[in-house]
Amino acid sequence: MALAGSPRAKKGILERLDSGEIVVGDGSFLFTLEKRGFVKAGLWTPEAVVEHPSAVRQLHTEFLRAGADVLQTFTFSATEDNMDSKWEAVNAAACDLAQEVAGGGDALVAGGICQTSLYKYHKDETRIKNIFRLQLEVFARKNVDFLIAEYFEHVEEAVWAVEVLREVGAPVAVTMCIGPEGDMHDVTPGECAVKLARAGADIIGVNCRFGPWTSLQTMKLMKEGLRDASLQAHLMVQCLGFHTPDYGKGGFVDLPEYPFGLEPRVATRWDIQKYAREAYNLGVRYIGGCCGFEPYHIRAIAEELAPERGFLPPASEKHGSWGSGLDMHTKPWIRARARREYWENLLPASGRPFCPSLSKPDA
Repeated sequence: MALAGSPRAKKGILERLDSGEIVVGDGSFLFTLEKRGFVKAGLWTPEAVVEHPSAVRQLHTEFLRAGADVLQTFTFSATEDNMDSKWEAVNAAACDLAQEVAGGGDALVAGGICQTSLYKYHKDETRIKNIFRLQLEVFARKNVDFLIAEYFEHVEEAVWAVEVLREVGAPVAVTMCIGPEGDMHDVTPGECAVKLARAGADIIGVNCRFGPWTSLQTMKLMKEGLRDASLQAHLMVQCLGFHTPDYGKGGFVDLPEYPFGLEPRVATRWDIQKYAREAYNLGVRYIGGCCGFEPYHIRAIAEELAPERGFLPPASEKHGSWGSGLDMHTKPWIRARARREYWENLLPASGRPFCPSLSKPDA
């Protein structure tokens, strides 16, 4: 199959999804840049866009080359309540970096907001909406292609975010960081999806907190909720790049390995190909990743869905499909691994003889 060629005429997010196109999202910024030494854990704020713009630009470039159709602005938690006076410069710089890189391909730029640090303490709708509105003003000034409200654990706050983002008339996506048990007030995934659709969201789904298979379970429940309410919205999933079957209600943040000992849980590229196929079969057409999702994971999505999309990402030039590049190896037992059946059926060992397969969530 041919690699992606020169940039095509740029189509908007809803034009792509309405026509049945698959949209590949991007992946991890906070976790990846923390490992590279540019983000501080705990604060999880994106000063790197002004302090180390080359690092952020490089990661955007890697995701674009891997096949991402959307580059999110690195603006997670870049709000007045988290960053004081720095918030505006960070949001503006994040837009500039994403747009600069997206201009080298066919990618759209999505301005991203997330849940506030205030909601859990006091549910001041006016104050919280004003925080969202400040970021939105920057996104509108920078003319991003569409908007994403992500990482909401309470559907009420997610609804407020959608209501604010709709004020500028751009398409709005919203994702919640919930599992099959629903939000932190026990609103089910189906009910969450209905509330978000009625608030005006064009694209609805989940991101972060949970691994691939749990996230797809939640998406199934959201899809059923929308169907039962006779509502329509495009579906979106951006799960963790970690396996978390032993999750608590809060997801991976409750695991004792969070955030510095999660490497043994990293999904393989073959896990992510399976995730992409199952998401597609479920009817999800916006498929990406969140924390732990490296560029090679995004490439795995793009390669798995290449038959439907009609092309491979540029990064596939250096990656043989299903290990086919190994057929040149000098060792016959490694040459024997140059086939799909081998990697599809592999059960990877951890190399840690005294480690349990699961742990007990702290919460």
